[in-house]
Amino acid sequence: MTTTATDAIEPMHLADVDLANLDHFTDGVTPWRMFHTLRHEDPVHWQPEEAPNSGFWSVTRHADIARVDRDAETFTSTRFVNLEEVDEDQIKKRASILELDGVRHRALRSVIQRQFGAGVINSYTDFLRGLTAKTLDAALAKGTFDFVKEVSADFPINVLARLLDVPPEDNQQLIDWGNRIIGNTDPDYADVLLHSAESEQYRDLPFRSPASLEVFEYGRELARQRRGGEGTDLVSKLVNTTPRDGVPLSPQDFDNYFLLLVVAGNETTRHTITHSMLALLQHPEQLARLRDDPSLIPTAVEEFLRWASPVYHFRRTATRDVELGGKRVREGDKVVMWYASGNRDEEVFGNPYDFDVARQHNDHVTFGKGSPHLCLGNLLARTEIRIMFEELIPRLADIRLAGEVPRVRSNFVNGIKKLPVEVTLA
Repeated sequence: MTTTATDAIEPMHLADVDLANLDHFTDGVTPWRMFHTLRHEDPVHWQPEEAPNSGFWSVTRHADIARVDRDAETFTSTRFVNLEEVDEDQIKKRASILELDGVRHRALRSVIQRQFGAGVINSYTDFLRGLTAKTLDAALAKGTFDFVKEVSADFPINVLARLLDVPPEDNQQLIDWGNRIIGNTDPDYADVLLHSAESEQYRDLPFRSPASLEVFEYGRELARQRRGGEGTDLVSKLVNTTPRDGVPLSPQDFDNYFLLLVVAGNETTRHTITHSMLALLQHPEQLARLRDDPSLIPTAVEEFLRWASPVYHFRRTATRDVELGGKRVREGDKVVMWYASGNRDEEVFGNPYDFDVARQHNDHVTFGKGSPHLCLGNLLARTEIRIMFEELIPRLADIRLAGEVPRVRSNFVNGIKKLPVEVTLA
């Protein structure tokens, strides 16, 4: 099913909004209708949940999202950043850099921060362009193919393999792990569905996914090989660098950090590229603008990121009673920033449901907004997306949708499973 921008703003009754119902996130339309209703009628909205969860505040306006994201003292990450409610023992075992604030968070972030800085990323340009060309040569020759499998999943995972310094033969395994872990609420992906009775035996693993054990084993072997060496890959940095606070990474710190790199390094860029291609298919006049004026592509990348919103939300937890959007948030309440909604806020974006590759002043919140948790890989993602479309668009005389576009059953990742296309080469 394809959708247009206008479908997303059909009225929806506030009583019908349920952001905890994952089935609302499989048609590509309903989430945007719910977000639209909440921004206009109840921008800080209490969302009940089924047991074992206890409900959360949905924050849907750009300004409120930015306020929560900036204020780690009032809205902490240390109680976890997804909707699952965890106890102290689970926090000790599962916390990654995402679930830390303050000095320790900054210290762990600094271990690999330079590897994602402009100097290093700019040095990858030739590699990225060559890899993009190789990916596109193989895919476009097929004529009709799944754009997710052949392009948008294949390309970022090759980049991740380079950053981790692992062989390309492991790419499919890395993709599979990401699908199984992030897709823990989708029966097509999950080994064990989150909150199922079976998941209780995996409660101490990230995302309650048994695939985490496989990622840990893989990462530990890499660590064993790289420890004491002089490599510049991400694994070598993690095992051979003492964080700025002087506290070395524990084996558990390494496991959770490595798993985060495997998952985050692939999923978000992959889904952004996929959503961007779908948007260009649905708005051929915008594809024509980029074909006629390739200098627009860097500007278009920001619109791609706004439009795609590959991560629907991140959660914080209130550390004190506080007023937010006219509501009284209590200490211990879950507070959920719906980045996807913030990226359609009419107070910030003129005609937010228009896909405009030349959009100016694009203050999207896709990577976070003023947050100490600003996405570490944002420059790499922007560079990958830019080079992909700089290389892809000139090769296409025509591209058409060739089948259904199934979505990941998740209110966390805004993912597309398949994007069947038919191409005619220029």
